[in-house]
Amino acid sequence: MYSDTVMEHFISPRNIFIMSDPDGVGMAGEPGCGDTFKMFIQVQGETIANISFLVFGCCAAIACGSMTTVLAKGKTIGEALKITEQNVVDALDGLPEAKQHCSNLGVSALRAAIEDYRGKEGKESADRRIDASAAEKR
Repeated sequence: MYSDTVMEHFISPRNIFIMSDPDGVGMAGEPGCGDTFKMFIQVQGETIANISFLVFGCCAAIACGSMTTVLAKGKTIGEALKITEQNVVDALDGLPEAKQHCSNLGVSALRAAIEDYRGKEGKESADRRIDASAAEKR
Protein backbone atom coordinates (compact mmCIF):
# COMPACT_ATOMS: atom_id res chain seq x y z
CA MET A 1 0.00 0.00 0.00
CA TYR A 2 2.81 2.46 0.89
CA SER A 3 6.19 2.88 -0.81
CA ASP A 4 9.41 2.12 1.02
CA THR A 5 10.11 5.86 1.15
CA VAL A 6 6.77 6.59 2.83
CA MET A 7 7.44 3.86 5.39
CA GLU A 8 10.96 5.18 6.03
CA HIS A 9 9.63 8.70 6.72
CA PHE A 10 6.82 7.28 8.87
CA ILE A 11 9.09 5.10 11.01
CA SER A 12 11.92 7.68 11.23
CA PRO A 13 10.44 11.09 10.48
CA ARG A 14 12.91 13.91 9.89
CA ASN A 15 12.70 17.25 11.69
CA ILE A 16 9.86 16.31 14.04
CA PHE A 17 10.24 18.48 17.14
CA ILE A 18 8.99 21.67 18.76
CA MET A 19 11.25 24.50 17.71
CA SER A 20 12.03 26.76 20.66
CA ASP A 21 12.56 30.06 18.82
CA PRO A 22 10.88 29.97 15.40
CA ASP A 23 10.70 32.93 13.05
CA GLY A 24 7.43 31.63 11.64
CA VAL A 25 4.77 29.11 12.66
CA GLY A 26 2.03 27.74 10.44
CA MET A 27 -0.85 25.37 11.00
CA ALA A 28 -3.03 23.34 8.68
CA GLY A 29 -5.67 20.73 9.32
CA GLU A 30 -8.23 18.52 7.65
CA PRO A 31 -11.42 18.25 9.71
CA GLY A 32 -12.66 15.34 7.60
CA CYS A 33 -9.83 13.00 8.58
CA GLY A 34 -8.53 14.71 11.71
CA ASP A 35 -4.95 15.30 10.51
CA THR A 36 -3.37 18.45 11.97
CA PHE A 37 0.04 19.98 11.19
CA LYS A 38 2.13 22.63 12.89
CA MET A 39 5.23 23.78 11.01
CA PHE A 40 8.09 25.88 12.44
CA ILE A 41 10.76 27.73 10.45
CA GLN A 42 13.90 29.68 11.27
CA VAL A 43 15.15 31.95 8.52
CA GLN A 44 18.65 33.35 7.98
CA GLY A 45 18.82 35.90 5.22
CA GLU A 46 16.16 34.57 2.89
CA THR A 47 16.99 30.91 3.49
CA ILE A 48 15.11 28.40 5.63
CA ALA A 49 17.99 27.43 7.90
CA ASN A 50 15.95 25.20 10.19
CA ILE A 51 12.51 23.65 9.94
CA SER A 52 10.46 21.29 12.08
CA PHE A 53 6.92 20.03 12.41
CA LEU A 54 4.44 18.35 14.69
CA VAL A 55 1.60 16.25 13.37
CA PHE A 56 -1.44 14.46 14.63
CA GLY A 57 -2.31 12.04 11.89
CA CYS A 58 -1.85 8.80 10.02
CA CYS A 59 1.22 7.18 8.50
CA ALA A 60 0.88 9.21 5.29
CA ALA A 61 0.48 12.49 7.20
CA ILE A 62 3.65 11.85 9.19
CA ALA A 63 5.60 10.93 6.05
CA CYS A 64 4.29 14.01 4.18
CA GLY A 65 5.29 16.33 7.01
CA SER A 66 8.73 14.79 7.16
CA MET A 67 9.26 15.02 3.41
CA THR A 68 7.97 18.60 3.26
CA THR A 69 10.65 19.63 5.77
CA VAL A 70 13.34 17.76 3.83
CA LEU A 71 12.33 19.52 0.61
CA ALA A 72 12.18 22.99 2.22
CA LYS A 73 15.29 22.99 4.43
CA GLY A 74 18.08 25.02 2.89
CA LYS A 75 15.82 26.57 0.26
CA THR A 76 15.16 30.27 -0.09
CA ILE A 77 11.71 31.50 0.85
CA GLY A 78 10.90 31.87 -2.85
CA GLU A 79 12.04 28.32 -3.62
CA ALA A 80 10.10 26.91 -0.65
CA LEU A 81 6.92 28.63 -1.82
CA LYS A 82 7.25 26.76 -5.12
CA ILE A 83 7.11 23.35 -3.41
CA THR A 84 3.87 21.68 -4.48
CA GLU A 85 1.81 18.85 -3.14
CA GLN A 86 2.87 16.83 -6.18
CA ASN A 87 6.55 17.45 -5.33
CA VAL A 88 5.92 15.85 -1.92
CA VAL A 89 4.03 12.89 -3.42
CA ASP A 90 6.75 12.35 -6.03
CA ALA A 91 9.54 12.56 -3.42
CA LEU A 92 7.72 9.89 -1.40
CA ASP A 93 7.50 7.65 -4.48
CA GLY A 94 3.72 8.04 -4.52
CA LEU A 95 0.78 7.86 -2.15
CA PRO A 96 -2.48 5.98 -2.40
CA GLU A 97 -5.23 8.15 -3.91
CA ALA A 98 -7.11 8.29 -0.60
CA LYS A 99 -4.02 9.68 1.17
CA GLN A 100 -2.93 12.33 -1.33
CA HIS A 101 -4.66 15.06 0.68
CA CYS A 102 -1.97 14.59 3.36
CA SER A 103 0.57 16.23 1.06
CA ASN A 104 -1.68 19.29 0.85
CA LEU A 105 -1.54 19.71 4.60
CA GLY A 106 2.26 19.68 4.87
CA VAL A 107 2.62 22.20 2.07
CA SER A 108 -0.20 24.36 3.48
CA ALA A 109 1.45 24.43 6.92
CA LEU A 110 4.80 25.38 5.30
CA ARG A 111 3.16 28.23 3.38
CA ALA A 112 1.38 29.40 6.54
CA ALA A 113 4.71 29.44 8.43
CA ILE A 114 6.28 31.51 5.65
CA GLU A 115 3.30 33.89 5.70
CA ASP A 116 3.67 34.22 9.48
CA TYR A 117 7.40 34.92 9.09
CA ARG A 118 6.79 37.52 6.39
CA GLY A 119 4.12 39.18 8.50
CA LYS A 120 6.48 39.46 11.46
CA GLU A 121 9.31 40.72 9.25
CA GLY A 122 7.04 43.37 7.74
CA LYS A 123 5.94 44.52 11.17
CA GLU A 124 9.50 44.57 12.51
CA SER A 125 10.71 46.48 9.46
CA ALA A 126 7.93 49.04 9.92
CA ASP A 127 8.76 49.32 13.64
CA ARG A 128 12.42 49.96 12.79
CA ARG A 129 11.42 52.72 10.33
CA ILE A 130 9.20 54.34 12.97
CA ASP A 131 11.99 54.14 15.58
CA ALA A 132 14.49 55.64 13.13
CA SER A 133 12.08 58.42 12.20
CA ALA A 134 11.45 59.24 15.87
CA ALA A 135 15.20 59.32 16.55
CA GLU A 136 15.74 61.75 13.66
CA LYS A 137 13.13 64.14 15.11
CA ARG A 138 14.98 64.33 18.46
